[in-house]
Amino acid sequence: MTARPIALTRANLEKFPLPAVVEATKDDHGKLLVVAGSRNTPGSAAITATAAMRAGCGKVTIATVESMAPHIALAVPEALVLGLAETREGAFARSAIAIIAEHAARADAAVVGPGMEQSELCSRLAKSLLGLGLERLVLDAAMLYALPPHDDTARESTTPILLPHNREMAALLDCEPEDVDSDPLGAGRRCAAKYGALTLAKGPQSHVVRPDGRAWKYNGGGPGLGVSGSGDALAGILGGLLARGADPLTGLLWAVWLHGQAGTVLSRKVGKVGFLAREISAEIPALLPG
Repeated sequence: MTARPIALTRANLEKFPLPAVVEATKDDHGKLLVVAGSRNTPGSAAITATAAMRAGCGKVTIATVESMAPHIALAVPEALVLGLAETREGAFARSAIAIIAEHAARADAAVVGPGMEQSELCSRLAKSLLGLGLERLVLDAAMLYALPPHDDTARESTTPILLPHNREMAALLDCEPEDVDSDPLGAGRRCAAKYGALTLAKGPQSHVVRPDGRAWKYNGGGPGLGVSGSGDALAGILGGLLARGADPLTGLLWAVWLHGQAGTVLSRKVGKVGFLAREISAEIPALLPG
């Protein structure tokens, strides 16, 4: 019989301490690669990168499509921005794969997928990144739709982290979103086992699931977090914590809690709905443990 999920509370997070905050250089605070954005959705890269730095990451490199790179560099002046070749449709071109893989291998963690266009490249990129044996690899959004052909590769790789909402989860499991909605924990467990991945089943109640089926459940955050870009902020918070040295499970548990608590704070400041995804990250530093 599979155990019931553990409540994801601040008290329970004491068992999963984050890396200590110490006087150090930006390199010592971690290097994160964010692969994100497209011609139509460049803001995802900015939201993700900003959230990573608010979570304490020392250096962020953003790999994005060439046409949007100058705009993202102005939006996030603290980051290094790589403008990579793109297709006519504004997605990454195939030549970007080798460059992304090279930078991912040098980073402490990588977040790949926010705001990317679904394309053939995503499947090739997923296979390439899974083959690198990265210890802290987060796949989100378009990269999740590209993952089903590579479930064997995922299981054989170092445990990736997947952040699907219900439609992405349905694509990962070859089922309908309604099936996911009816049993999000069960869907999370199937996904984690199928891909050998640490999986976050997003929703009004979020579930963090390990490949062995052990799970944590988070209640909170409020309806205001259901807004475009909110998932990008979550991915960035997670990436920042991983780059700082948190192990994947610790990073994901804290990221879910921090993201939700930021929503709670903004609900009091702004209202139950109406705050913006880019406002989430500014609440993170005060919520982080000292």
